[in-house]
Amino acid sequence: MTSPLSAEEIVNLSKQYTFWSWSAQDTVNPIPMTKAEGVYFWDANGKQYVDMNSQLMCVNIGHGNQRVIKAIQDQAAKLAYAGPSMATEVRAQIGPLLAKHTPGDLNKFFFVLGGAEANENAIKLVRQYTGKQKIIVRYRAYHGATAGAITLTGDYRRWANEPGIPGIVRVFDPFKYRCAFCKNNPGGCTMDCLNHIEEVIQYEGPHTIAAIFIETVTGTNGLIVPPDGYLQGLRQLCDKYGILLVCDEVMAGFGRTGEWFAVDHWNVVPDIITMAKGLTSAYMPLGAVAISDKIADHFARNTFYGGLTYNAHPMCLAAAIETIKVMEDEDIVGNAKRMGVVMGGLLDDLKAEHPSVGDVRSIGLFGAIELVKNRETKEVMPTSEVGKAAAYLKEHGLYHFTPGNLIFTNPPLIINEQQLKGAFNIINEALAITDQAAQ
Repeated sequence: MTSPLSAEEIVNLSKQYTFWSWSAQDTVNPIPMTKAEGVYFWDANGKQYVDMNSQLMCVNIGHGNQRVIKAIQDQAAKLAYAGPSMATEVRAQIGPLLAKHTPGDLNKFFFVLGGAEANENAIKLVRQYTGKQKIIVRYRAYHGATAGAITLTGDYRRWANEPGIPGIVRVFDPFKYRCAFCKNNPGGCTMDCLNHIEEVIQYEGPHTIAAIFIETVTGTNGLIVPPDGYLQGLRQLCDKYGILLVCDEVMAGFGRTGEWFAVDHWNVVPDIITMAKGLTSAYMPLGAVAISDKIADHFARNTFYGGLTYNAHPMCLAAAIETIKVMEDEDIVGNAKRMGVVMGGLLDDLKAEHPSVGDVRSIGLFGAIELVKNRETKEVMPTSEVGKAAAYLKEHGLYHFTPGNLIFTNPPLIINEQQLKGAFNIINEALAITDQAAQ
């Protein structure tokens, strides 16, 4: 039997032979992760970390759930793979289980292997269904790294991959803290961002626009929770102009916001929801496109031109089935809602105490701290200073996600109050570093 590798060997061999994502290769400094349980994981040296980002906002039911692991093992022993044209027992079981939790008439599911693939196929669906090409997206959006999904993405990550696919039109976001429309309005939100979208629709021509494509709650571009009325207004605009509404819930879905899907907070039913991550809690790779009955009926008579070798992979579906059952049996969505209230209070406390905290935003256990150098001007905290705080968090056993001037707080949805407060104590200490750089 091969002896275990040391932490140094794991890192060195991984760096030697692996090409890492989103990185200049020489700057990569990974944690040699070896085991995980609950809200914690350990490295090869035995150091324990609190997983305050659920790895990549995906391990919603926590690490090491034995029910899901056994479901994967049992499926592997019974039927490890079936081609995409096969009907399987797990394929029969997953449909009604998912439809029980998706809103409205989203009762048909196209299965893929991840969020980017889900969004890629949503692009195909809306264009084939409507016969129109244009898709309206937002600047503060991330939808994945495949060719179509990265073009839907509004942030800097698309630049290196442009020109991308044609037909993408961008609009501004409902970002209260840095709103282009309401920043000088003493009365607060005007919802003028919806008027802006309607004006863009009119300039582009509604007859040319297939869909408006959004993250229901914006994830990596700032944890932007839409104001009440925004999503309802967007649904009304889509209905008025004959445009489909697609909600990307790859991050926000499956309890992350304290509801099964984030759209449930506003009682809005999109035409399509894309999902992944929490669908299996990342125990196996799986994504899905949830499709309304109206769209599904169209493709009852018209061929959908799209497909994947691993569509509805049995082992992935087995993981999803058991994940959903665990979430139901253990009231994990309810815990996310209850702990979300606790986390919201802890975030408010940080804002009150630390001058480097410009804003805090959260919904359920989906949260972020925005660090600024100056609260009055909202000048962003330099990444060099954020990096010092990030290093402190890592040193003190808190795994985090810190893009730009943000620190995200996205723990597994099974976290309890004591664990949450312990994690925030470490964050509180780290913010003393950024406070020194605040004016």
